[in-house]
This record gives sequence, structure tokens and C-alpha cells, in this order.
Amino acid sequence: MKSWIQYEATTHFPIQNIPFGIYTTPSKSKRVGCAIGNYILDLATLVADKYLEFPRPEVLLQDTLNDFIALGKDTTSKFRLDIQHLLHIDNHKLQSNSNKVSYLDSMSEATMYMPVSVKDYTDFYSSIDHATNVGKMFRDPENALLPNWRHLPVGYHGRASSIVVSGTEVHRPKGQSMPKGATTPIFGPSQRLDFELEVAFIVGKPTNLGESVSVKNAYDHIFGLVLFNDLSARDIQAWEYVPLGPFLAKNFASVISPWVVTLEALAPFSVPQEPQSPEVLDYLKYEGNYNFDINLEVIISNAKLKQSIVQSNFKFMYWSMAQQLAHHTVNGCNLNVGDMMASGTISGPEPHQFGSMLELAWQGTKPLKMNDGTERTFLLDHDVCTLIGYAQADGFRIGFGECTTKILPAT
Repeated sequence: MKSWIQYEATTHFPIQNIPFGIYTTPSKSKRVGCAIGNYILDLATLVADKYLEFPRPEVLLQDTLNDFIALGKDTTSKFRLDIQHLLHIDNHKLQSNSNKVSYLDSMSEATMYMPVSVKDYTDFYSSIDHATNVGKMFRDPENALLPNWRHLPVGYHGRASSIVVSGTEVHRPKGQSMPKGATTPIFGPSQRLDFELEVAFIVGKPTNLGESVSVKNAYDHIFGLVLFNDLSARDIQAWEYVPLGPFLAKNFASVISPWVVTLEALAPFSVPQEPQSPEVLDYLKYEGNYNFDINLEVIISNAKLKQSIVQSNFKFMYWSMAQQLAHHTVNGCNLNVGDMMASGTISGPEPHQFGSMLELAWQGTKPLKMNDGTERTFLLDHDVCTLIGYAQADGFRIGFGECTTKILPAT
């Protein structure tokens, strides 16, 4: 499948992708767009001018994708296919229009916004390599995983209001911590600010209170995915997380990529999960391929350096998104369109695949050597942390773009 719009083979947004997002330009108000190469397709104007058909045109001029997604996959999937048909190299309907550039907004001139209004947010803990590494650091290395970990997808309810879009600058958080050897806590800026390499899915189909979603039907309730950087203050976390878990160490900011990549675009990249042992309970059992082969990378940069420090993959997940959703709803917890559920830190078995500074520098004991001569045990002020993700096919890739944030000093 080829488009009449020209783009490089390395673009994250070929005609095979067609992700959705919310954007403005200097001359256009907020609206729904889709990415194609280095352009954003103005969907509302294309519908108004009869190049595309859509049952609820007003939805394409809203501030978020929530109402668009809520129309259901029968509607949104057909619309995505219609867009692909319009952009196909053999379709001359728009291609022959001498004014076609008016429907194509340059990404370089656009401002991107939160793609959805996040109703609720859950963060899972579903990478066995990450959980094992953390267990080795903080507990018995011979019994790194807690007894429940292989039996259920562990998760916690996070703060939805502090999820922000890529490009948002984040101030270093302040809070209590307990220095090594101290007997009383201190207050101040976190000295162990970390990133967490994650992927999040967005709920696209609601359920009623008391209703459960099976693993088999889970993907009917998932609209698409974004990259997710769950920023974490490790020193604050270590002091506060007993007995209930993450709180101030996690709720100051999480950053997502602006384009929502649909499950349809990622379907060709589904891969088998690793065998789960011991055997899971019946409601978590699955048949088929429920993981995805998505290359993931983390880059640290500032005025003096730019260095890739993580090269991992989403396929390393022990618990799949389908199992996460099935477990999340097995007790009757209801879902809303726009709910966001993050994977938890994604780590692989090799050191360069570790998805956090906590693991890369092994709790500060093995500093990372940077190419400007500095070292990192955790993030420094003015560091820019960029997450990149894409699935590679023969001749094209399905990507998310970038998920970027700059760390500013504490206020």
C-alpha cells in the first residue's frame, strides 16, 4: 500500500498507520487529525468538503478524541480505512485537487495536545525482568518476585490529572525521603528522579459496574496505544510506599506521546507471549498472540549530549494488555472511554534493555558513562528524556513519534 503523499521509509506515519490526535495550527482551532508522513490531515475540513463521509462531523472539531472513540470501532475503523483509500496512490479524488495542500497541515507548524481526557488511570507492573531486577535490589535476590506476581497482573490506581502530553516540561518534585543511615526523614527536591519506559492503552468501549471483560474480548475494548513515561522519584518512593504503595513519587507527572496508534495498525506485529508458569487461573488463560513486537528506545539529551541509553521491546511483557484488562474488570470494575492503563516499566533480559535508570545504574551503584564525559545515576536538571517506539515491517514502520519531556529544577 502506497500513498501519493511523499515520505521517507523511516517515517513513523506511513499510510499503513493513520494514528489519531488533537492539534491546532496558527489558523485552525483544536480538531481531530491523523498523521501521514510529515503532515497532519485536517479531517473536519475533508468531511465538510465531501472528500470523506463521517456520521458525526461535529465530533471532529472537539478538544479530545473521547467522543470520536466512543462512536465505536465499526465507525472509527471504517473511517480509518476510508482515509487510507483517499490517500492511496491510485485514488485521484484529492490527489488531483490543485488546492490539496490546504487539507495537509505541516507537523512543524502544528501544536499537539492531550489526545484524550483521561477518566481514570491504572499503572501495571507486568515486566518480569523489571520486577525481578527490583526484587534483587530491594529484597532477597534468590526470591526476587513476590508470591503473587506470577499469578496476577499487579497494578495500582494512579493520578489521571497529572498525565501530560509530550513536550511538557516537568519540574523536579519535592517531598520526604529517608537518607541512608538517617533516623528521621528530610524534605527537599528528589535526588533520584527517574523515567520509566512504558506503553499505555486507551479504553475505547465502556462497561457497566459489575460487568467483566474476558481475555478473548479485551481488544474490543482497546482503541489504541501511546508511549508512556511514568516519571518516578525513587527516594520519595522508597520512604512512602510502605504500607500502601506509590503516591507522591508517581503522581507529579506522567508523559504520553500525542498520537494514538490503533490496534488495527499494530495487528500485523502481534507475537506470542512467553509461556507463563505456573499455569494461570482460567479467567487469565488465552489462545493466540497477545503481545506486540514494538521496538522501544530511550534517549537522554541536553545542550551538550544526545545518547541512546535503552533499546528494548514491548514483546518482553509477561502479562499482556488483554490479561491486564481481564484482571482489572474481573471484580466488576467498570470502564469508561478514555481510561488509560499503562504497562509498567518494560525491561528485557539484557542490561541495555532495562527500562529505568534505577536498573541501568543499578540503584546508583553502576553509574552510566555519558558521551560528554558525565555520569548518570538518575536524571539531572535540564536533561531531556525522549521515548521512541515503532514496529518494523518490510519497507515501512508503524510508529508513535516521540514522547519527550525536559526536567526543570524544583520550584
